[in-house]
Amino acid sequence: MATFLSNPPAPDAKFGSVLPWGNDQKGCEPLNPPQTAEALAMIIITRPDATEDQIEHIVSRIHDWGLRAEVSRGEMRVVIGVIGPEDKIREKPLGAFPGVESVTPVLKPYKLVSYEFRGTHSKVKIGNVVVGGKEVVLMAGPCSVENEDQIITIAQSIRKSGAKILRGGAFKPRTSPYSFQGLGKAGLQLLAEARREAGLPIITEVMDTKDLDLVSEYADCLQVGARNMQNFSLLREVGRTRLPVMLKRGMAASIKDLLMSAEYILSEGNFNVLLCERGIRTFETMTRNTLDLNAVPVLKAETHLPVVVDPTHGIGIRQFVPAMALAAVAAGADSIMIEVHNAPELAKSDGEQCLLPNEFADLVGRIRGVAEAIGREV
Repeated sequence: MATFLSNPPAPDAKFGSVLPWGNDQKGCEPLNPPQTAEALAMIIITRPDATEDQIEHIVSRIHDWGLRAEVSRGEMRVVIGVIGPEDKIREKPLGAFPGVESVTPVLKPYKLVSYEFRGTHSKVKIGNVVVGGKEVVLMAGPCSVENEDQIITIAQSIRKSGAKILRGGAFKPRTSPYSFQGLGKAGLQLLAEARREAGLPIITEVMDTKDLDLVSEYADCLQVGARNMQNFSLLREVGRTRLPVMLKRGMAASIKDLLMSAEYILSEGNFNVLLCERGIRTFETMTRNTLDLNAVPVLKAETHLPVVVDPTHGIGIRQFVPAMALAAVAAGADSIMIEVHNAPELAKSDGEQCLLPNEFADLVGRIRGVAEAIGREV
């Protein structure tokens, strides 16, 4: 698990963005400089009896050579991921250190993202909430932040029902330029007020590199939406922040495409990344998208990153969202993201797919039952 250090948002004069859980939970410390295009990843697996001095010596030597080291500790062994230019890494005697059992190259193109690179599943901390552990974390809230009463009322309601993270859009990517585009900075300020009132960390979308500094002042987790999954400039910039990032799968993207996009973020030093399955475009027209639950076990096998499922966008029809949420938990998702609105008929975006607060409360109880059946909790 990455180390999380302080990077609190600047307080706002009116709304105040001081976190209720303190100022030490904003993200992870950036690692060494990003890998080059010619980078190679190697995995060092230590012997069960390797000492701490031996492990520290290996890591120290790796750094002395100008390479990067990522240490992951298991019950019996320590896995040390090594990243650097191929010509430099191949000439180093990595297998000669005392305490080393084996050295293996990572052959997959997504080197830092691959499960082999860490040998264990990562956990990402958003505010005071850990995603990727035994608990299935619920994220909920409206598609768009519309006004103060709306966002605070929904935040308090979903927290009472069991949600741990508040979602809400201040900047909205819309198909039509005439549709509601979000409140911008005012929306971020309202999210900060809702966080203060309900005590929930917030996740909100950043659409453009020019807005990144502003969004980062308020957000506990940055969302990169489906339309921006391959916006590589944005991916690199969010990778240079300390904030956790949730990367949504593009509507026409393969699983490999998603993993390669995540690699851009990790290559900049930010290992606090969540992968989100939110449905893909197929020939089916009866639903908004086709929620690809195949992706959940595949991603859990291919990568160490936590997996989020967004059944709201995946199916896009309110009455079917609960069924897909339950299926996502059964498939192994680490977190479920659901849109909730207290007056869907008045919503400025996606009202037809939002659950009412009482519907969400009912769903949480059912999710808890499924989670317990597979050895997890809510």
